[in-house]
Amino acid sequence: MMEELHDVQLTEIKPLLTGQNGRNLQDFDCQEHDVETAHGVLHVTMRGVAKGNRPTILTYHDIGLNHKSCFNSLFNYEDMQEVTQHFSVLHVDAPGQQENAPVFPTGYQYPTMDELAEMLPSVLTQLQVKSVIGIGVGAGAYILTKLALIEPSLVEGLVLINIDPCAKGWVDWAASKLTGWTSNLVDIIMGHHFSTDELTDNTEIIQTYRLHISQDIPQDNLAMFYNSYDGRTELQMERPVPGLNENTVTTLRCPALLVVGDTSPAVDVVVECNSRLNPTKTTLLKMADCGGLPQVVQPGKLAEAFKYFVQGMGYMPTAGMTRLVRSRTHSASSVGSTDGVRSRSATNTLPEGATSTSPEHTAAQTIQMTA
Repeated sequence: MMEELHDVQLTEIKPLLTGQNGRNLQDFDCQEHDVETAHGVLHVTMRGVAKGNRPTILTYHDIGLNHKSCFNSLFNYEDMQEVTQHFSVLHVDAPGQQENAPVFPTGYQYPTMDELAEMLPSVLTQLQVKSVIGIGVGAGAYILTKLALIEPSLVEGLVLINIDPCAKGWVDWAASKLTGWTSNLVDIIMGHHFSTDELTDNTEIIQTYRLHISQDIPQDNLAMFYNSYDGRTELQMERPVPGLNENTVTTLRCPALLVVGDTSPAVDVVVECNSRLNPTKTTLLKMADCGGLPQVVQPGKLAEAFKYFVQGMGYMPTAGMTRLVRSRTHSASSVGSTDGVRSRSATNTLPEGATSTSPEHTAAQTIQMTA
């Protein structure tokens, strides 16, 4: 039996990477594409077909991961299946990070973070995707935010996990705190994902992701993606002032759900990002009992929050409302569709066991999710 398992990919046998009980629903109804763009080829996986005028869910993973190891736990979760019945899903793998990716040739120039964002509109055009709701983690959250800033008509909403809007942030800080560790690439990326306490506890999830990062992605390719993220520029976003500059200031125009685990190394930078966004369109979700990878550790909570997020945008109005504790309507903000015809009232809904608090230095709604 062990001999039979020897050559099986780690991501296929580890439930932490594949989702519940090792089943991988993401392998069904999928089409993989290598899409040519102005900045190189992008490997993407399309699940389902575009449903009417509905946006497609667009995912982008973090450094050290690919779309499977980053998102399978979430998309295999039962509540998320309810959501994906209503939307097609497009998973993007950053160049050279996909499963079985070839090693880049000597002299290959990896795209900058700006260029990675600029690759996406042509991908969407070629796959006939008119608009998206983005789900990004870390570097992927940065890239999708950049996409929304340069092509706001393409992005109807964003779920941003561990988003860092700063030029040099917690990757460098975490690496400097790894006292006693040799600062090799795997250690640095582990410090990017997990807090010092999580790393010290050395749980199964830590061991699993350390193996994945060190063995499943060509290390030269990984170093290029890391260096691209490490060299990012600051996201130019500023909180609008009502009655003064809300129509001219550079900020996200779409609804945004910012997500971070309460023990994540990214807490401070996510709060900082929240302070730069429109409070009438932004929700900050801090998940309790959850570290650096909330979509892996607490996929049920995140799936429920995402369901309420898309319901607030006017999609899936009657789906799965049985666990809804209470809802409230935002101040009269509406989200226009890409064709400018339909508008949707933005309604915030709180998952069961969630509480809403007022953050100290920002007017945006914050939700604290408890176990």
